[in-house]
Amino acid sequence: MQTPTEIAFQHCEPSETIRAEIDKQTQRLEKFSSRITSCHVVVTKSAARHKQGDLFKIDLRIAMPGHKDVIVDRSHEDAPEHEHAAVAIRDAFDAAIRQIEDVVRDLREEVKQHPAPDHGRVARFLAGEDCGFIETPDGREIYFHRNSVLDGDFDRLTVGSEVRFVEEPGEKGAQASTVRMIGKHHLD
Repeated sequence: MQTPTEIAFQHCEPSETIRAEIDKQTQRLEKFSSRITSCHVVVTKSAARHKQGDLFKIDLRIAMPGHKDVIVDRSHEDAPEHEHAAVAIRDAFDAAIRQIEDVVRDLREEVKQHPAPDHGRVARFLAGEDCGFIETPDGREIYFHRNSVLDGDFDRLTVGSEVRFVEEPGEKGAQASTVRMIGKHHLD
């Protein structure tokens, strides 16, 4: 981490035990990403529960370049185990680690990218068959079958109808799956 962890205490006295737990958890964070530049921690002790003990709330703001800050600010008012600062700290950092893992996957582009659907126009139908061909903007013809047309719109298709589809390899060449009718004003 490029800057030391900043720790603030609200409604409680600063504690070396709490600081040590935060330092331990911060070091754990760095195992998940070397891109973390700063970590701000606010330890708040709630004074609302006099009979059962006070609860701790831990707020985190973790900065990583190239991505919005990772923020953990959930309240655990119904979690009696948060009467112990160490438990509240571990829970907050566990939530931060889950978010950091998501950020790292995004930054590595490990998130599955769905291909953008292609578009084209129905070029022709095969006589007496439940299939036809879609012409793409680059002039190719892609085979499609009635079963690949969404929402039961096969019978509404005419030559010239605009469609979106996903191109896939077929046994005899390219074919379209998930064919969806679109209007003139719906082309993205």
